Amino acid sequence: MQRSGGSATPRPGRGVVRRWGAALTATTAAVAVALPTADARAAGGAPTIGAKGAYLLDADADRPLLDKAADTRRPMASTTKIMTAVVVLDEHADELDREVVIKQSYRDWVTSRQASTADLRTGDTLTVRQLLYGMMLPSGCDAAYALADTFGTGETEKARTDSFVAAMNKKARELRMRNTRFESFDGNSAPGAKNESTPRDLAILARHALGNDTLRAVMRSMSTQQKATNVNRLYTWYNTNKLLGSYADVIGVKTGSTRAAGPCLVFAARRAGRTVVGVLLNDQAGRYPDAAKMLDYAFHTSTRLQLRKLPSGAHED
Repeated sequence: MQRSGGSATPRPGRGVVRRWGAALTATTAAVAVALPTADARAAGGAPTIGAKGAYLLDADADRPLLDKAADTRRPMASTTKIMTAVVVLDEHADELDREVVIKQSYRDWVTSRQASTADLRTGDTLTVRQLLYGMMLPSGCDAAYALADTFGTGETEKARTDSFVAAMNKKARELRMRNTRFESFDGNSAPGAKNESTPRDLAILARHALGNDTLRAVMRSMSTQQKATNVNRLYTWYNTNKLLGSYADVIGVKTGSTRAAGPCLVFAARRAGRTVVGVLLNDQAGRYPDAAKMLDYAFHTSTRLQLRKLPSGAHED
């Protein structure tokens, strides 16, 4: 994105999953266990986490493993784009090959907000599937704009993007993300707006997202090359999530960072048939080391983390 508590028993409601993998759908019953905060559990073996908000979920058992201010609302930066992808795939899964012409307004949006970009070129044509890669790997706000403009309804770009954000909020209600409010399609809120979620809600969203084969394939890709369909231009995009390729069995999910939100990370790993989902919001201490500590705690391992470096010219988010 831009350069720039208390714990509670989770109450996951029914996951509204239509065309998505049943293996990761939410259960209908609440988990009847009360957990102390992450700091309180540290003496019993849980790691101390520097983020202001954190949550760790055993996705298969739908069981919380660690939480810290899990229900406190905070800005979520580009982790917003997980929901943008979910709305596209949940409502328009049969349109992945639809071609979208890149408008100058998408580039202007990035420039005016100094936002992360896929560096889409005006006049190029890319498919919806390609735009999902451009949004989720380099965290392209221009790609997010293109998707919202394409799938929203209305006579103007503003009307279409506003209607798309409304669809994001509708999906959040369906997923029982009780403390989430989307004000933008990419995490760039208007002044005074509150584009906010909680660690628990973002874990619910990530768990849902991992049930879609297409999105899972996108989120776990460390890099991709995509050719525009109308001109001889090749886009090369690198995943801003440096946990991928640095910690074994990581399968996603999304980074985010703004001045207001601080460094954020939604992550997941699958090992020995077990999927774990984690969320870190405003982690000034180090989101990747904290994520590794949380995964080690879940998998009962000890990992010496050595982060992969992004190639020259690739930007962090």
